[in-house]
Amino acid sequence: MTEAEDRKPQSDEVRSAFTAPPGVSAADGESSTTSEFAVPHGLDVTAPAVDESEGSAFSPPSTYSAREAPPAFTPPTGIPLVSLTKDVPWQDRMRTMLRMPVTERPAPEPVQKPDDSGPAVPRVLDLTLRIGELLLAGGEGAEDVEAAMFAVCRSYGLDRCEPTVTFTLLSISYQPSLVDDPVTASRTVRRRGTDYTRLAAVFRLVQDLSDPETALSLEDAYRRLAEMRRNRHPYPGWVLTGASGLLAGAASVLVGGDVIVFFAAALGAMLGDRLAWLCAGRGLPEFYQFTVAAMPPAAIGVALTVADVDVKASAVITGGLFALLPGRALVAGVQDGLTGFYITAAARLLEVMYFFVGIVAGVLTVLYFGVKFDAQLNPDVALGNSERPLWQIAASVLLSLTFAVLLQQERSTVLLVSLNGGVAWSVYGAMHYVAGISPVASTAVAAGLVGLFGQLLSRYRFASALPYTTAAIGPLLPGSATYFGLLAIAQNEVDKGLVSLATAASLAMAIAIGVNLGSEISRLFLRVPGASAGARRAAKRTRGF
Repeated sequence: MTEAEDRKPQSDEVRSAFTAPPGVSAADGESSTTSEFAVPHGLDVTAPAVDESEGSAFSPPSTYSAREAPPAFTPPTGIPLVSLTKDVPWQDRMRTMLRMPVTERPAPEPVQKPDDSGPAVPRVLDLTLRIGELLLAGGEGAEDVEAAMFAVCRSYGLDRCEPTVTFTLLSISYQPSLVDDPVTASRTVRRRGTDYTRLAAVFRLVQDLSDPETALSLEDAYRRLAEMRRNRHPYPGWVLTGASGLLAGAASVLVGGDVIVFFAAALGAMLGDRLAWLCAGRGLPEFYQFTVAAMPPAAIGVALTVADVDVKASAVITGGLFALLPGRALVAGVQDGLTGFYITAAARLLEVMYFFVGIVAGVLTVLYFGVKFDAQLNPDVALGNSERPLWQIAASVLLSLTFAVLLQQERSTVLLVSLNGGVAWSVYGAMHYVAGISPVASTAVAAGLVGLFGQLLSRYRFASALPYTTAAIGPLLPGSATYFGLLAIAQNEVDKGLVSLATAASLAMAIAIGVNLGSEISRLFLRVPGASAGARRAAKRTRGF
């Protein structure tokens, strides 16, 4: 062997960091691949005495006995005291425990009557997923869906559960102990529909499951869940079509329209609603449904302008847009983002963007042909009339009422949400028209009051906050800013149109953030389960890393 071949490594073992270099022999009794935790040669360390108070970090304390081991690990700060009684709603109780580590959650107290053999874990998980599916399909926020799923599992004694909610997938994992294999189940949400009556029924079911005084077995829970799925919507189709027309008419009056504008906007919205139902029956996606529904109000407004009818055509088109703007999905998306569910928030906001693009495509198509026919549509016209406050308040109440009907709300909640919408518009009008405050700030404050009152009403009834907030934000939706932005783009004034659309986006974000902030502020005045005041845990700041 030559000298070059002798210097060349013969195998990968020679390159090992634990192999002694050539010419260095390992000491006697020492392996050539010693661990870095081994005691160096020449250093003698005496073994610790048995009765020494401080031993190795890997050895149990002298006071520990395997025969008398404690039943569970106790955190250094103690186990937080979480009230499981009916003095606070189950949403707050479950949300508080979900934000705790698994080892710090209090021991479960099954409130249902399981069999002697214990609860059937797969069936409990299946019931949990079905309840979560109805809530997520109804538009409930991801955090509230997780809280409801955790409440169902905990009511049957399954405490080591971790629910996970995304926009289209629900999953839950249960691990009986640290040494047992976890049981995981998932369910896909393929269809979503707005029915707040069914949403309220699901909340009542979760409340009964969490109530220690109500003995609800698995069979009873499945039976009630099946009844919710079979129940028809509280309002028939013709009522929904009429409600969409009244909503558009009330919105047109809200922005300065008269009686003729009211009926024109109502007719356009009803035609758009029927066309959207026809497209839905043919299996077309919602994008095309929104596109088709936006065309009739715009076409009627352009036709009135071409016919030289002395009406505010812009108010007709704006009123028709109010019935289509996806305010519910926007609020839910922003709420999920603010509470840390970023994947679900991104999916919801992407859905809102698709709906908005569909509305833009429908209105722009009609406005483009209107401009070609020399329709005198002025994007610089300012809608709204501050000299008619009583008419505007009445229109806002009617708009919220019809919005509640479109959301299939229970009749007992329609009056409250209508009054909430009237209060929201009164606050907005007082701040914007009287005090001269910017529309974005006025909208945020009014939406904050909507969220505050809605959260208080929902806590009073132990129900969801959506039926008390979604319809009430209807009068605040940026319909006029959206229309004028689209009109400016159709007239080749792209810069002006983009500015108006940016204003509409700012108003929409102000609504969503205001509603969520009002809900969070309400919790500052409510009793929150925990060891002390302000113990409601949330995500900590990361300071950018």
